[in-house]
Amino acid sequence: MSCLCKRPKRTKSQELLFQERMKKVAMENRKRLGLEGDEDLSFMLTGGPLVKVRSRAWQKSRMYKLQEDCKTMWYETSKTFRTRQTFSVDDIASLRTGRQSEGLLKYTQPSAEDRCFTIVFKDHHKHLDLMAGSPDDAKKWVKGLTKIIDNVQKLSRQKKSEHWIFNCMRKADKNEDNKMSLKELTHFLRQINVEVDDTYAEELFRKCDKSNSGTLEGVEIKHYYDLLTHREEMDVIYKRYAQTDGQMSSRDLLRFLQGEQREKVALASAVRLIDKYEVDETAKRNQRMTMDGFLMYMHQEEGSILNPAHSVVYQDMGQPLNHYYISSSHNTYLTADQLKGPSSTEAYIRALMKGCRCVELDCWDGANGEPVIYHGYTLTSKVLFKDAIKAINDYAFKTSEYPVILSLENHCTVPQQKLMADHMASILGSALVTQPLSDTMPTGFPSPEELKGKFLVKGKRLNKLDAVFGNNTMSTAVEADSVSEEDEAADTKENGEKAKTKKSNKIKLAKKLSDMVIYCKSVHFGGFEHAKDTQAFYEMSSLKESKAFNLAETSGTAFIHHNMDKLTRIYPAGSRTDSSNYNPVPMWNAGCQIVALNFQTPCKEFDLNQGRFLPNGMCGYALKPEFQRDLSSQMNPGSLTNGPWLKKKILHIMVISAQQLPKVNKEKHSSIVDPLVRVEVCGVAADNASRETRHIVNNGFNPMWNETFQFTVHVPELAIVRFVVDDYDSTSQNDLVGQYCLPLTSAQNGYRHVPLLTKRGDVIASAGLFVHLMLLDAK
Repeated sequence: MSCLCKRPKRTKSQELLFQERMKKVAMENRKRLGLEGDEDLSFMLTGGPLVKVRSRAWQKSRMYKLQEDCKTMWYETSKTFRTRQTFSVDDIASLRTGRQSEGLLKYTQPSAEDRCFTIVFKDHHKHLDLMAGSPDDAKKWVKGLTKIIDNVQKLSRQKKSEHWIFNCMRKADKNEDNKMSLKELTHFLRQINVEVDDTYAEELFRKCDKSNSGTLEGVEIKHYYDLLTHREEMDVIYKRYAQTDGQMSSRDLLRFLQGEQREKVALASAVRLIDKYEVDETAKRNQRMTMDGFLMYMHQEEGSILNPAHSVVYQDMGQPLNHYYISSSHNTYLTADQLKGPSSTEAYIRALMKGCRCVELDCWDGANGEPVIYHGYTLTSKVLFKDAIKAINDYAFKTSEYPVILSLENHCTVPQQKLMADHMASILGSALVTQPLSDTMPTGFPSPEELKGKFLVKGKRLNKLDAVFGNNTMSTAVEADSVSEEDEAADTKENGEKAKTKKSNKIKLAKKLSDMVIYCKSVHFGGFEHAKDTQAFYEMSSLKESKAFNLAETSGTAFIHHNMDKLTRIYPAGSRTDSSNYNPVPMWNAGCQIVALNFQTPCKEFDLNQGRFLPNGMCGYALKPEFQRDLSSQMNPGSLTNGPWLKKKILHIMVISAQQLPKVNKEKHSSIVDPLVRVEVCGVAADNASRETRHIVNNGFNPMWNETFQFTVHVPELAIVRFVVDDYDSTSQNDLVGQYCLPLTSAQNGYRHVPLLTKRGDVIASAGLFVHLMLLDAK
């Protein structure tokens, strides 16, 4: 976002006045964020130089400063017509202290370690590698930004909305006189994504201009804000239940919670909510909730569509590993397509921070004897194996403490395989599982709970696992043997065509690397009967999507039974050169645990993956339904029969309204969205359905639909609900505004707010949907 407009030059007295006003604005925003008097924030508001690092030769000092809204960073640039640029703190995905990015490791000296930090942006923007003048300055920048990010996240949706709107107003104040003219008001309305005719804008303006001065200021702007954000639908709900002198008593609130929200709660819960969210002290003493308190409560997690009890780890984590769906990535090292896209350790970090628990490493011989990771037979760039392992070790357990599986696609010669084993042993240390957890030969998998903070290696193994407990007759001098190896990468060449000649499907395997494979030994899939008769529990197969979908369709019950005591990994077809994804839902329906997707590709399929793993604290593990774990089960997802899986429900969803939808085309000032909402149910074939509202013309700020949809759901434990907001276009494909997915079993009944995420899964801070949901037993 660039600042191109030239403001008229201020006189010395005007400048002093302006600076005083800016200090006041900063004070108000610091207070709103709960950071009054914070030293680090004061340092950032003053600003200072930072060296921007792009290469060994390109390292330039730039002025950086936090603006008065306490959410926008300003920095100078040498680009023509762009002497100043900004980015929002909302755009920051994470902060890293020290030389933790590839660029800082390559282009700065180790002595600069405590002066370096990296700002990583959402939506795969280039990250910002910076070097401060002193370690103390670096700490202040990182601590200050971290505090703002943390405090913004703690704000209620209502407070985030207020902060956003007031700062949009400030930006609309072109001459910076802390007043709003009619022209500035019209500009502001467009900025917040609402198109109004001149008559309405003028009417709203006059209603607030009590002083008849031709501008709005002070309390008049507050009045304007109140009129703008007034939500009629919330008024209707509140008045229906506020039966005690126009307010909600604790019993009124209890009636709302039990009757409308379908919550099984007692009076004490209503009293607790009043005590927690009521803003008026007199009302609180009388155990009543005012409209303001009700709005506050509805914008907190209790009013969210996601059951708050499911936002933390709530499932039994003591079951065997194969009883869980595991969030899994394919070609984890890639940041774009799999023909010529870049490979990066950053891609591993991003996947792990999104809760991924199974990452893939395609390993090939590299220069100077060091193994590298890249997509074989293609033009993708290469990253050192040891650098990838370091990044994985540093970030594996920041989002989740449950085990990470390292899925090795091994194409290396024996000497470099030995180096792979050495790197994993030295970098991962005791966190790497190199022998069974028990002292005797195991008969089943350990649980995620038992494997907390551990790494498991998935790959080929020269012998059976019981060799660990017997006399291993294999000579230590014979370091290699021939074993079968699936060569996924050889499916495509640089031009995407089938490889005419493949290397032998036999490779030499180093014993040192082989011995690191304990619970995830890769074997060829020879059919369900063959697996039942010959495969040990720790022997697992990887299936290409076409093979897996065929098995799910023709042998659904057998597939589920196979996955009751073994692990199965599914991966995308090699023909997906654009790194697109297959639908993961049918694979979960068949009980497959490791359903690997391209995390670098934003799409509906990835949305569904993030939705599946949204509950249970986003830990990357989701316990499969009991009918996918019970050997007596005869469930077939493609042909439903009576059984414990069949719990037919009727799902009623009313799409009521949306709030503060972002513009799709932010560069085009006049672009206003025409939003529509699509509700999708994704589960077994009998449950898949989609319905959508009409589109609303030129209103992304507070559109209202009040449209009701009904879905029949036969297997609710496998169903995922997806909300999509699109910008309607009659001449081309609709653009995505925001989306949200969650398992139906984690959705709360009643009036609920639905947060919205970008196409890459990042929260849109001020936006949301308001719906009414009711899941009832079918008659």
